[in-house]
Amino acid sequence: MENTFEAIGNTIRKVVDFFYPPFQKHMTLQFFRYGLVGSVNLLFDWFLYFLVYNFLLKHEMLNLGIVTLSSPIAAIAVKMPVVLLSGFLLQKYVTYSSSNLRGSIQLFRYTTVFFINLVINYIGLKILVDSMDFWPTPSNMIVSILTIFISYFSQKHYAFKTSGEDKTIYNL
Repeated sequence: MENTFEAIGNTIRKVVDFFYPPFQKHMTLQFFRYGLVGSVNLLFDWFLYFLVYNFLLKHEMLNLGIVTLSSPIAAIAVKMPVVLLSGFLLQKYVTYSSSNLRGSIQLFRYTTVFFINLVINYIGLKILVDSMDFWPTPSNMIVSILTIFISYFSQKHYAFKTSGEDKTIYNL
């Protein structure tokens, strides 16, 4: 299975790298890869949130017996495992393929960063949707954009750390 993911990652990396030349004076290849595959996964996240919130939950509360979740928060909980897996696989096999950490360590660390971002997302949605009466889908988008920067540095220097890693993200 690992070889399949590596083969798919290599193919995606080649496609992403094809679009890199116009940007090479402004950013490293790794930062470009992170930005592009992260953007694709973010769009997937937003699309999945929209589908879950509007069509699966139909804007209704989700009663789990012990606790009832508001539909904006329940949509996060439903989409979370899918987005966690897709993001991890893209970052591991496309962006940070040179990381020398074991996959299980990478997954644990990636999941830690993911859950920190999830807490930020939860707090952001509670503030924007519940306190400020803002629409859930745009609120999710706003909070997601804020967590992008936390994610990049956390993933580069913690989840997918490499020995002798380049400390710069821009080519000056």
